[in-house]
Amino acid sequence: MDFNLFHAVNGLAGRSDLFEDLMRIFAVDAQYFFVALMAALFLAAGRWASENLRRAVIAAGLSAGLALGIAQVISGFVERSRPYVTHPHSVHLFIPASADPSFPSDHATAAFAISVSILLRNRRAGYVAIFVAVVMSVGRVAVGTHYPGDVLAGAALGALAALFFWIPVIRRYVDLVADWLGGLYDRIWATVTRKQVAARPSA
Repeated sequence: MDFNLFHAVNGLAGRSDLFEDLMRIFAVDAQYFFVALMAALFLAAGRWASENLRRAVIAAGLSAGLALGIAQVISGFVERSRPYVTHPHSVHLFIPASADPSFPSDHATAAFAISVSILLRNRRAGYVAIFVAVVMSVGRVAVGTHYPGDVLAGAALGALAALFFWIPVIRRYVDLVADWLGGLYDRIWATVTRKQVAARPSA
């Protein structure tokens, strides 16, 4: 069933240039969206700053790190070959081949760890992140580099890591770290802003 579903999605990409181009963009470049999103949420200053979103960013980073670490251990035990290795004559590969195992998908693992962490603290930003994570995961199948089971396992692992850091006793410490880092950033931002204002020539 896993390969049949893979074949359907990957086959559609092979038949449709538009679908393949769109999926390839998400499969390869969505990781930059998550980096930019986390930076924007944490570094927003002034009236745009949000203590809750900064906590979400720190939780997202910790969740992604934990989930990816566990994923590396799992992949070492499972050692599932990539679709294009197991079925070299049945797969359309639209991105460069990877030498590491297929299960679970690192991209899906990190994306869902980040997305669920944000969703737990802010629904609007979280829904956007979840949407991108889902499309990226479909894209990883469409371009031929993962089975559906790989991305589903990664999504589940990432979500569980996010929920781990949502446990109240753990969340309390995550929030303390986020608040300290946020306060440090605010002080640096305020100092830089004052210096810039002071350096401007008076009219």
